[in-house]
Amino acid sequence: MARCYSGFVPNRHPPLPDIWLITDARNDEALERTLARLPRGSGLVYRHYHLAPAARRARFVALARAARRFGHRVFLSGPAREARGWGADGAYGAPARLARGPACPRLVTVHSLRELGRAHRARADAILLSPVFPTRSHPGGATLGRVHFHLLAARSAVPVIALGGMTVHRARTLPSRKWAAIQGLAR
Repeated sequence: MARCYSGFVPNRHPPLPDIWLITDARNDEALERTLARLPRGSGLVYRHYHLAPAARRARFVALARAARRFGHRVFLSGPAREARGWGADGAYGAPARLARGPACPRLVTVHSLRELGRAHRARADAILLSPVFPTRSHPGGATLGRVHFHLLAARSAVPVIALGGMTVHRARTLPSRKWAAIQGLAR
């Protein structure tokens, strides 16, 4: 499995998974069960910002081991240098955090056309376009909706992963095969 390493060539890696599980405090208890239920070769974006540094690293090691048993790819929320140091398959975050550092697969969060341009300049290998639908994490917050999602996705030079209020049912209503969820995959 390709991991962050010094000889990595941007945008020349195995295709990215279609389904991504994103971690945080809300879904922590169900992560191992959810990883076991995901289709083989899915993706895990490890965030866990709520943990102290040593505990965050230890939880990453445990979840990465569990994810790789099912052939899942593991991306770390953080700079590419940190992702490489932790043995992740790639890095995830905002364009400013990922614009520098060693060559490494990068997933970049995008909410607007301006951020899409920043993601392209940050050498994103794919974008997480968000929020498509209303989310529990931002109740009452603005969403892209299907039409705006499609308009922004059409402008992307890299694969688009739908994020925000995603569930299996909602994913089926979008023509994009790639999607991610925090709570929409955990049970």
